[in-house]
Amino acid sequence: MSGTAPDRVQAQAHAKVNLLLRILARESNGYHQIETVFQLLELADEIDVTRTTAGVTLGVHGPDLGPVADNLAVRAAQLVLETTGRKFGVAIALTKHIPVRAGLGGGSSDAAAVLHAVNALAGHAVPRHELQHLGTRIGADVAFFSSGAATALAWGRGERLFRLTAPPEAPVLVAVPAVSVSTPDAYRWWDEMHPEPASRGPVVLDAEALGSWGSIGRLGGNDFEVPVFSRHPTLREVFEQLAATGPLWLRLCGSGAAVAAVYRNARDRDDAAQSLNPKTAKPISTGTRGAPST
Repeated sequence: MSGTAPDRVQAQAHAKVNLLLRILARESNGYHQIETVFQLLELADEIDVTRTTAGVTLGVHGPDLGPVADNLAVRAAQLVLETTGRKFGVAIALTKHIPVRAGLGGGSSDAAAVLHAVNALAGHAVPRHELQHLGTRIGADVAFFSSGAATALAWGRGERLFRLTAPPEAPVLVAVPAVSVSTPDAYRWWDEMHPEPASRGPVVLDAEALGSWGSIGRLGGNDFEVPVFSRHPTLREVFEQLAATGPLWLRLCGSGAAVAAVYRNARDRDDAAQSLNPKTAKPISTGTRGAPST
């Protein structure tokens, strides 16, 4: 361990949206092959990790996240501590701003931030490429969040990444409905609609297609939208409300339940937030992130 390793690290764990999401195939073990483009948002959780003598503790300011042992951030801390020889412990303080079970990647982003934070406390003992490998053991999305990229093409189970130049920074409205959707449920609903999935045709992704939000909006949709909207008509209603506000881009976030829209300017975004029915969804105003995450 480096003698200059800090005793405390604070970081932000940013949310993401999927600019497009295609489910390509279902493996015999039940996992799915996907193709997606991740994009970071400014919306972020706050992480504060402090060195202790032993063990891992978690304090959460925000909604109940379930059993501590199942928390991805705790698993991330444990993995780094095990890899570096359990020379110390950590106390994690997590302030939640990213809605849970909304498809915004909050849990995976928290885990990635903790991976880097605990590794910093260990004097960066784990090389970055090994840290990426640890991330994939926690969850496919963790690979993107721990990569430092603001935008990336992902395929396989989402763990294979190709960094892309971020599109122009733009205002974003995230509409968070009262319902939540778990990713396993969303995949199960897709499976029920596609008992024998046909092979998907090729798509040529041109880097220039990510150069403007107009072209991004024409790239493709999110394959979760049909099965998730069929189970939760309220989400379709929210989607249609936002579609009527003239966004440049509009998609379900991951497997849901949040819906996100990109606008030309902050005024258009704020007007859209005012028009949203508060009984169906809570608006969160944010923006896309162009600078690499830290």
